[in-house]
Amino acid sequence: MIEEIQPSLFRLEIPLPNSPLKYLNSYVVRSPDRNLIIDTGLNREECLEAMQAGLRELNINLPKTDFFITHLHADHFALLSKLATTTSQVFFNRTETELVEAPGWWEPMVAYAAKNGFPENELQKAIESHPGREFGSEWIPELSVLEDGDLISAGDYSFKCVFTPGHSRGHTCLYEPEKKILVAGDHILIDITPNIQCWADDYNPLKDYLASLDKVNDLDIELVLPGHRRLITDHKGRIAELKEHHLKRLDEVLGILSKEPQTAYEVASQMTWDIRCDSWDDFPRAQKWFATGEAIAHLRYLQRKGAILQRDEDSLIVFTC
Repeated sequence: MIEEIQPSLFRLEIPLPNSPLKYLNSYVVRSPDRNLIIDTGLNREECLEAMQAGLRELNINLPKTDFFITHLHADHFALLSKLATTTSQVFFNRTETELVEAPGWWEPMVAYAAKNGFPENELQKAIESHPGREFGSEWIPELSVLEDGDLISAGDYSFKCVFTPGHSRGHTCLYEPEKKILVAGDHILIDITPNIQCWADDYNPLKDYLASLDKVNDLDIELVLPGHRRLITDHKGRIAELKEHHLKRLDEVLGILSKEPQTAYEVASQMTWDIRCDSWDDFPRAQKWFATGEAIAHLRYLQRKGAILQRDEDSLIVFTC
C-alpha cells in the first residue's frame, strides 16, 4: 500500500509477518535531486518485495537515494543492507552507531536477562527467535552520524533531528517545523504503547522516555508519522495517554512487589499484557523477552526513585519494596 501524505511525501506499508505490529511505515521523500527513505523493514523476503514494489511505483532510483533510520531495532534498520548503494548516505544517531560498532553486544544482554531470572533453558531459544537475530542486517553500511538539532534536507522538506531516547538508547525523530510534521519512529504510536526495555544497570530508559515525551509535547505539530499503525493528529493527547499508561504500570509493579521480593522475570509474569494467551506459560518466548525487558525498565525507574530496593541474591537480581 502507498499513501501520499503531502506532496512528494509517501508512506509505504512494509509487512512484518507473525508480528503483532503487523507492518512498518516506511516514509519516502521523492526529489529530483536526492530521495530520502526513512526506516526500511526486516531483512526478509516479504519486506524486500513490498519495498521494491513500492519504490518501482514511485519511480525511486536507489543510487540517488539516501536513508535515515530512526533507531537500531531490526524492523526499522535491517532491510538497509539490501537497499543501500555505494552512493547512498545513511544517517543515524551517534549512540547506536557506537553500539553497532562494538563487537558482541548481544552477549551482555543475554547474561543480564539470566541475572534477572530468565530461565536458562529458555534463554537461548528466546534469543534465536528474536526478530533482531533472525532477520537482522547482513552488513552495516557506513553511517553518517547526526546529533540532536542537525538538519536533513530532501526536496521541499527540511527535517530537524530530535533526540528521543527511551524506546531505544539512541532513538531519533525528524521534525519539519514549517509543515508541522513529526516522523516519530516508535516514539509515539497511536493504539499500542512503545516497548520500553532495559538490559543493563547503567541507564534508566523509562525516565529517558518520559523526558523525551515532554520534549516532543512542546513542539508545534499537526501530524505525527509513526513507525507502525495509523497517523496521529493529536500528539499532545496521545502523549498524555502514554504517560498515564506508564504511571499505571508503575503502580501495578509496586502491587506485585508488595507480595514478596521477586526477580524481573517473576514480576513480568504477573503484569497485564495485551496478548492473546491464557497464561504466562503460553507466551511465545520472544514476547517473554520483551515483557521481561519492560519489567526491568519499570523496576529500574522505581529503584532509582528510591521506591524499591535492588539486591543480588544467589547470582540473581531481586527487587523488594
